[in-house]
Amino acid sequence: MNKGFNWFYVVILIALGMLFYPMLSSSSTVKSIDEDTFFGLMQQGKIKEIKVYRDTHKADIFLTSEARKKTEEQKDIMLPFSQGANPDLELSYGDLKYLQERFHEIKKTNPEIKSVINFGDSGSAMKSTFISMAMWIGFSALLYYFIFRRMGGGGGGNASSMFNIGRSKAKLINEKDAVVTFKDVAGLEGAKEEVQEVVDFLRNAEKYTKLGGKIPKGVLLVGPPGTGKTLLAKAVAGEAKVPFFSLSGSDFVEMFVGVGASRVRDLFAQAKAKSPAIIFIDEIDAIGRARSKSNFSGANDERENTLNQLLTEMDGFGTDTNVIVMAATNRADILDKALLRAGRFDREIYVDLPELHERKEIFEVHLKKIKLDDSVDKEFLAKQTPGFSGADIANVCNEAALIAARNSHESVTKQDFLDAVDRIIGGLEKKSLAIKPSEKRRVAIHEAGHATISWLTEHANPLLKVTIVPRGRSLGAAWYLPEERQLTTTEQLLDEMCATLGGRAAEQVVYNNISTGALSDLEKVTKRAQAMVTIYGLNDKIGNISYYDSSGQSEYNFGKPYSEHTAKTIDEEISKIVENQYQRAIRILTKNKEKLEALADKLIEKEVIFKEDLEKIFGKRAWEPEVAVTSKKEEQNPTPAENPAPVIDNTPEEEKPSENDELKYSQS
Repeated sequence: MNKGFNWFYVVILIALGMLFYPMLSSSSTVKSIDEDTFFGLMQQGKIKEIKVYRDTHKADIFLTSEARKKTEEQKDIMLPFSQGANPDLELSYGDLKYLQERFHEIKKTNPEIKSVINFGDSGSAMKSTFISMAMWIGFSALLYYFIFRRMGGGGGGNASSMFNIGRSKAKLINEKDAVVTFKDVAGLEGAKEEVQEVVDFLRNAEKYTKLGGKIPKGVLLVGPPGTGKTLLAKAVAGEAKVPFFSLSGSDFVEMFVGVGASRVRDLFAQAKAKSPAIIFIDEIDAIGRARSKSNFSGANDERENTLNQLLTEMDGFGTDTNVIVMAATNRADILDKALLRAGRFDREIYVDLPELHERKEIFEVHLKKIKLDDSVDKEFLAKQTPGFSGADIANVCNEAALIAARNSHESVTKQDFLDAVDRIIGGLEKKSLAIKPSEKRRVAIHEAGHATISWLTEHANPLLKVTIVPRGRSLGAAWYLPEERQLTTTEQLLDEMCATLGGRAAEQVVYNNISTGALSDLEKVTKRAQAMVTIYGLNDKIGNISYYDSSGQSEYNFGKPYSEHTAKTIDEEISKIVENQYQRAIRILTKNKEKLEALADKLIEKEVIFKEDLEKIFGKRAWEPEVAVTSKKEEQNPTPAENPAPVIDNTPEEEKPSENDELKYSQS
């Protein structure tokens, strides 16, 4: 039966034309740059004109004729609907005043620069209304098309469909687009060395293949959040001099059936066409999660199909192409074992939290753009931030600059950085919080107890400062600088537990009662005692047994890996360890009760006390922290003994001072 002419197709065509008109008449195909890149081009004399639009915080940039000739991709093309020549670049700016001041400053410094700045509006209200109507009509047409035309046809898995829903969303980074190199990546020397080798594989493949070697298929970057995994991949893109396809694991996920697998196929097809090439998948755990053995609901079929397609592409028939897959994740324990086997991800590079010298290098990178005071010492800042990741250090530098601006400083001082560290770790100071004098003295006694025990025990962490100023959710805190060690002995664990219980013990010694303020202390010592007994085999009664599961599968088990009798023994031993250290803290504080109360009085008087104040009351500390020394040879070739399995002290939560000694009171 002939249904005749369908008017709805006319609506679709008109709506699509109206929808794509502003795109064709605008600079949507123009490359976007940041302010630093713009000012760099201006200083080189490559900018002819910049047209600033106040209403959109964007600007069109027109290059000089000489600069345009050198850029192959930026040509003065006249689009069918455009009113004039397209801009060569597009700039998204933040503060217009700063943009103008910097622009005129550069021109004043170099009179030879002939760049001009103009202002305008991106469009009228009528045009905006017209575009909005067009977008709504286009959206309605698309909705009609997908719901009534596509739902019964398999969900758009065909890459040649009208809207290319099955096409890969990977961003292609060429040599000209890459802005990050290995010089911009501070620290991570071991990871950089391995990644550089991968880059060399692609550049000089014959060097390895002539000896019978094969280029690795995949490289997996594993490490805590903020350690620089994605930055390392960006540096690879800048150094590789080969096509670099970048996308996230979530880009494969779609509501339509078959789209994920189709995008994987298309991604590898594009990479093989431009071989040699690198594919980078960020947060690969979004699609690489271990497949379930019993899938009752069928909800994960699409994700598993996507993973199966990825496995096939990485190690299937006809994969003798120079394509390397790089991926990043902080959840390597949940990835499918088939994904991690040799022949797929051949190399697993662990990107750990930076050491002292690496933190110094990271500070040097981030401090380049900050106006520093002469009092700022990069090595001192590195020592003040144990357990901080690269992202944390970047946040410290930014927060210090904000604090300096808030206090109207001409430059960022050393104190601004210390305040920034305190702000990030402990939270914002709440000086206006009303506290009763009795509670304030109890808080002072509690914090003085922490400080006293840590001063009088050998292996406790060195004291940094003690404060009773409310900060975040805590009423007071005693902050320490944890030692950067790779191994922890039983004595060190016990001394640190004793220091953690020092606050609660001080309340018992002075008031003969305890409060609810030691909640975080009790939680910490309980977890540490549990780790000693069940993980590290540091208990005589349980023996040299560990119930730790490195695969991470134990969290899905309903039962315990030990009997009820053993569970009872474990509970008894944990309680025994904690109670022994609590009684030890009481004995130490009872013996030094007068000094404890003197320290609390000084704390109430000054609100913040430092190491020097404790030396006046207790004298010099009998033990000095041991300084770790690493040779250059050991840095380049670490042995397994120098990199043991992570211990409880090396986790970010326990290295940061705020987590060690935060005092919390429960609400009643």
